[in-house]
Amino acid sequence: MQRAFFIGNRDLAMARFWAFLSFTLFFSAAAFAQQGQPVEIGGTRVLLMKPKAPTASLILMPGGDGLINVTSDGRLGRMKGNSLVRTADDFVKRNFVVLIIDADTDLSAAVDYMRTIKRPVIVAGTSRGTLRAAQGIAKGARPDKLVLTAGMLSPESGHRSFNVQSVLGTPDKLPPTLIVHHRRDGCRVTLPGGVEPFLKWAGNKARVTWLDGGISEGDPCEAFGYHGFNEIEARMVAAVASFR
Repeated sequence: MQRAFFIGNRDLAMARFWAFLSFTLFFSAAAFAQQGQPVEIGGTRVLLMKPKAPTASLILMPGGDGLINVTSDGRLGRMKGNSLVRTADDFVKRNFVVLIIDADTDLSAAVDYMRTIKRPVIVAGTSRGTLRAAQGIAKGARPDKLVLTAGMLSPESGHRSFNVQSVLGTPDKLPPTLIVHHRRDGCRVTLPGGVEPFLKWAGNKARVTWLDGGISEGDPCEAFGYHGFNEIEARMVAAVASFR
C-alpha cells in the first residue's frame, strides 16, 4: 500500500511538472510570436510590423546566423528569442514601423524601402548583426541613424580582425550612432572593453548607453545571457527608442 501511494504521488508530481512545462513553453512561444506582413526586399522575405501612427522606422538585424525564415502568413520561423527580435512588439508599441530583416537582405534596399514609409530610418543590429550592419553601410546603405547593441565593435571587443571598426575602416561612413552595451557582457567577442576604443575611433559620431543588472543564463554569447539583456529588455528598448 505504501509503495502504491508513493507511485501515485510521483505520477501526480510528474503530471504537474509536464503541465507546468507545457504552459511555460506555450507562454514563451506566445510572447515571442511576432506577426506582421511578409514583404520581399531584394529577393528575400522579411517581416514588416506597423503601428497605427508611426513616428520613425526601425530595421532590426538579429545576431547569430541572422536567418529568420519568415513564413507566408507573416510569422518568424527562427530567431524569435533574439534580444532585438523578441522585443519587436515593444518597438511597435512605441510607434516604430519595424522591419525584421534576414542575413541575406540588402541593407541599402531595406533602408530605401523604409524611407517610403516613414523617416527617420534607424538600423539596429545586435551581436553578429552589428557586423552585418557595418557591412551594409560599407556597401552604401545610408540609414539616418545606427544602433549597435552588444556589438563586436573594435579589436578590444575580442575579435581583432573582424569587428565594426575594421569593416568600416573609417568613421566617415558612420551615421549618428548609439552603442547599447551591458557592463557584464561575458561573450568573448563583445567584451565591454571594446566600447571605449570604438568611441575614441568614432569621435563625435557615437555615444554609449551602459546597462547593468538582469540575469545571465546559459551560453554568455546567447540571447539569455547579459549579452542579450535578459530581464532588462525594457531598459534596452527604452534606450534604443529614445534615439530617434
